[in-house]
Order: sequence, then C-alpha cells, then structure tokens
Amino acid sequence: MPGLAPSTDAPQVLLLEDDPAIARTICYALQREGIAVTHSLLIADARQQWASRSFDALLMDVGLPDGNGLDWCRELRSGGSIAPVLVLSARSEEMDKILGLELGADDYLTKPFSPRELLARMRALLRRSRQFQPVAQTQPAQALQIDEQGQRALIHSQTLDLTRREFQLLQCLSRSAGRILSREHLLEQIWGLHSESTDRTVDTHIKTLRAKLRECLPDQELITTHRGLGYSLSLPE
Repeated sequence: MPGLAPSTDAPQVLLLEDDPAIARTICYALQREGIAVTHSLLIADARQQWASRSFDALLMDVGLPDGNGLDWCRELRSGGSIAPVLVLSARSEEMDKILGLELGADDYLTKPFSPRELLARMRALLRRSRQFQPVAQTQPAQALQIDEQGQRALIHSQTLDLTRREFQLLQCLSRSAGRILSREHLLEQIWGLHSESTDRTVDTHIKTLRAKLRECLPDQELITTHRGLGYSLSLPE
C-alpha cells in the first residue's frame, strides 16, 4: 500500500487487515511515524510475507476471510516467534481480550480505535522488543550468552529450553544484572501496560525460569528474590 517512504532502518511492521479503509488509516498513521508497513488482506499472504522477511511486530485483525487471526498468532508462538503482536478486533468483551492474550498476543485494541492510541501502543511494543539486545560479550566464554537472532539463551554452551516469556525475562534481568527489578517493572517491560497479567504471572514465570537455570548450574542460584522489592540476576561464573 502506498504511503510516506520510511528510512531504511525503520521498524518493520506486518499489518493483517481485510478492511481497506481501516488498513489505509493504519498505514498512513504508522508511516507518518517512520514505521514501515507491509499490508496483507489474508492470512495466507501474511504467512508468506512473515516467512520471507524479518518483521519487528505484527498488527492483526481477528476475523479474516480465510480464518481466525488468533489461530495464526498461536501458531507463531508455538513455532518460537517472540515478535510483539497487537490484535485489532471489534470484539470488546473481557473474555475475548483474555483469550487473545492467552493465545500469544501482547496487546489488544478494540475497534473503533483512535489512531493516536494505536500509535502509542505500537511504539511501546517496539520499544520493548528493541530493548532485548544481546548481552555484551565482555563476559567469560562460559558465562551467560543470549543469542538474539536465534532467540535462545546458553549457559556454558548449553541451550536453555525456554518459553518466549522466560526468554524475555532472562534478557531483561541480564541487562540489569545485579540490580533489583520490581514485579511492576517486569510486567510493564514484558507483558505491557495494558496486559491483564498480574504480579503472580511474574512470580510463576520466575519460578519456572529459576528451575531451568538450576538444571544447568545446580551449585549456583542466579535469580534472587528480594521480598517486597522484586528480583535480581547474578551472572554465572
């Protein structure tokens, strides 16, 4: 879809929307912000675009002529994708929103929506996505390594079997190694301001992440719980 030409290093967003009028509005709003948009009308085309290129985020409708967008979102998560997903839907019931988030969406915006709100939410998702960069290789070779491109984490060259959220938690904690990060901070950075998740969600994911770290390093406790404050990560020796 034609629009303002973004710079070559602009964030790349795939838009899956079958309503041409809504798609034009979204493309115009995002491109004015310097965000490159590729538009697909059908899930089948979006799948091809996603497989052939690298996108920073996915903006998708739910009810599409060739299927349900949430089914594809679930497929992406099952396949290991950690790219942020913003769902657009005319369904405004609480259970619809919860279902979308449970199936892998990072945020949920109901139609009709304000282009300004859409931009704010998309910018927040892109900021969180781009914060997850590889840990600087100033550590010893056997320390924690985070492979951003491969979306995996290694300790002593052993790959950790992490879920998408566990991977993001480890990245966030490792970027501030030694510092205490509150549950609220972790929720905002990983689940987003508008998420239905709670502090218990963070605690549950920390518990499973800690268990997986122990499998690699049974003699070290990398994640420390600070009661009433949050969590901190010590880099492995």
